[in-house]
Amino acid sequence: MAKIEMYYSEWCGFCHRARALLEAKGVQWTGHDVDMAAGLRQEMMDRGAGRTVPQLFVDGAPMGGCAELFALEAEGRLDAMLGLAPADGGGGGRGEDDGGG
Repeated sequence: MAKIEMYYSEWCGFCHRARALLEAKGVQWTGHDVDMAAGLRQEMMDRGAGRTVPQLFVDGAPMGGCAELFALEAEGRLDAMLGLAPADGGGGGRGEDDGGG
């Protein structure tokens, strides 16, 4: 499973949406509340992310914010990025069941 980090703020609705999606997927993530520790927002920006929260990192690489997270989900690429599915997909799970029921 990938190491997921999110810089967030408790008052941010987009942060809550991103958190809800990650939790719905059942992934573990590490949170950094930029309002609770001096320097965390600057650390987030220094790591190559934007200035706004949330900012997500997967295995140390910046992934983007809430819009990017939901775009990856809509494209069907998020699970592989989070380490929940193989990167090549291998059929995508949409095949019909031939089971001899």
